[in-house]
Amino acid sequence: MIDFNGAVSVTALNGYIKSLMERDEFLATVSVMGEISNFKRNSSGHLYFSLKDEGATVSAVMFRGAASRLAFLPYDGMKVTIHGRVSLYEKSGQYQVYAETMTMDGEGELARAYERLKRKLEAEGLFDLSRKRPIPRMPKRIGIVTSPTGAAIRDMLTVTGRRYPLADILLFPSAVQGAEAPMELLAGIEYFGAMKNVDVIIIGRGGGSVEDLWAFNDERLVRAVAASEIPVISAVGHEVDFTLCDFAADKRAPTPSAAAELAVPDVETIFNYLIRTESRLFGAADAKIRRAKERLRSLETRVTATSPAARLENSRLRVQNYEKRILTAAEKTCARSRAELSSLAAKLTALNPMAAISRGYSAVENGSGAIVSSVRSLSAGDEVGIIMSDGRAYATVSRTEPNDRRVGNTDGK
Repeated sequence: MIDFNGAVSVTALNGYIKSLMERDEFLATVSVMGEISNFKRNSSGHLYFSLKDEGATVSAVMFRGAASRLAFLPYDGMKVTIHGRVSLYEKSGQYQVYAETMTMDGEGELARAYERLKRKLEAEGLFDLSRKRPIPRMPKRIGIVTSPTGAAIRDMLTVTGRRYPLADILLFPSAVQGAEAPMELLAGIEYFGAMKNVDVIIIGRGGGSVEDLWAFNDERLVRAVAASEIPVISAVGHEVDFTLCDFAADKRAPTPSAAAELAVPDVETIFNYLIRTESRLFGAADAKIRRAKERLRSLETRVTATSPAARLENSRLRVQNYEKRILTAAEKTCARSRAELSSLAAKLTALNPMAAISRGYSAVENGSGAIVSSVRSLSAGDEVGIIMSDGRAYATVSRTEPNDRRVGNTDGK
């Protein structure tokens, strides 16, 4: 109890003022709007800042428990509304607002916060295409981080069940809007990353306002998506909605249904592809077999042509051919020889004295048996033989008369 008639200590005064403020119903639950300045976040996670407007400034603090539920990271110049209580910090005698919640004022402020964080993360390279990992073509397991009761999970289950029923679906239930959403979504990414029990992760929700989708712009969540070793597909809102998770993910889908289509192949398309592939394989195999058969026949022909039996047969045929050619040449030679012989025989016959003798002529031979061809080779008294067709007659030359005998020549020569 303070004695107002005497001096009081500073501690007592500050304590009294604090008790008055905490008993005030208005100050016990108040909302204050202003622009953040002097923003600090200490190692314990508490946030210290000031709220100001054109005419005044008030100190504020948000302890770690409340700060962890924020869907965004405050910064100097951000216009916000905080809800909490007003009390006095006895040690300094300064009153301040103890914030329990904080919201950004208007879409313009949200857009500025979005662009500010986007530029920051983009400058760090979190959105670079070189960081993107390929989505597996035929995943065995798909991890989904979303609300278990929303339309998004129903759409994704319907699409995956229709397109690729072979894949297992693992759901990590999470809030997708509100103060708790960023940490729950982050927990889902970290769970699948630690367990490594899925081939691809889908994170997302259906459409909504900028505020509804704001959890997917949380810096901690965006960094976790970019750092995930498992490929991540982001499917937040509708086709026109873009969150920072979309830029950080390995693949962005305009809707949850589209994300499911990106995550799994169409089994009917696979089946048709297999049929076409089978047809091409059989066609290629048939063509290869035909070519092999043709080559085999060619090799058989070559082997047959170069085998000993084939060479022997070829030699036999050549010998037969040579034999025919020799016989033909011999027959022609014999024919020519016979013709020549006949011609010579005819000539010999014509020249044979016996031929003339057989026609009534006779030949005379001298004593040595030589044919007398000239009367001048004989003299009177020579013994001669007269050859006739049926024998010889011997005679003595009484005289000779050459055809060129001159008149008056009486010597017999």
